[in-house]
Amino acid sequence: MSMLEVRNITKRFGNLVAVKDVSMSVKTGELRAIIGPNGAGKTTFFNMISGYFPPTKGSILFQGKDVTRLPAHLRVGLGMGRTFQITEVFPELTVHENVLTAAEVAARQTLHMLPNRADAKLANDVAAEMLALVGLGAKADRLVGELSHGDQRTTEIAMALAQLPRLLLLDEPTAGMGDQETYEITTLIRRLHKERNYTIVLIEHDMRVVFHLADYITVLDQGSLLAEGRPDEIAASEAVQAAYLGESQ
Repeated sequence: MSMLEVRNITKRFGNLVAVKDVSMSVKTGELRAIIGPNGAGKTTFFNMISGYFPPTKGSILFQGKDVTRLPAHLRVGLGMGRTFQITEVFPELTVHENVLTAAEVAARQTLHMLPNRADAKLANDVAAEMLALVGLGAKADRLVGELSHGDQRTTEIAMALAQLPRLLLLDEPTAGMGDQETYEITTLIRRLHKERNYTIVLIEHDMRVVFHLADYITVLDQGSLLAEGRPDEIAASEAVQAAYLGESQ
């Protein structure tokens, strides 16, 4: 069964066509990577999936429900969790407070009611569970602004997990990281996928990460779908090689 169906979506900004007639189907339990040269339309595509703006044309179905015009916060309530290319955390709050805030917001979107004491305890328990899951339990009381870039990114992933998503959308999870931090984040994502069975869609520039993690890869170029396939098929694709070679020249 498909968790996510993107059908022929296009996004125009004035005369600029950022994404043109792209379709994608992601199965439940799959880890899908979206790759492409700079300016390929990857983040615009992600923003439409997560509801930050609607497509100009086309439709998006999540678990069989048409969410094409549904705003981002309501998609959270349906089970979409999202991280961003630029890490979005609250540096003046502790790690636990960041994750707790995400859990509380998600609970309100899901329950459509003001929180009570039982909800507050549940949110606190969810926050603690997700911090343990991502390996930040020992740093729960640290201010996020004092953490390394890798730990801040991990905090953001914990915030997305605290929304109890069925679909986890990760935008450039290893951006700006050194080799050790990249290894740690990659290991975490793989564990979330293999051991916790999260359905994950990620944008990633580091091809080592992509080919290590992905079950299936979607390649965008100049806003259009260039190729789709298994990692071995994408690695052998002359069209993909040409697109990346053009970027490096």
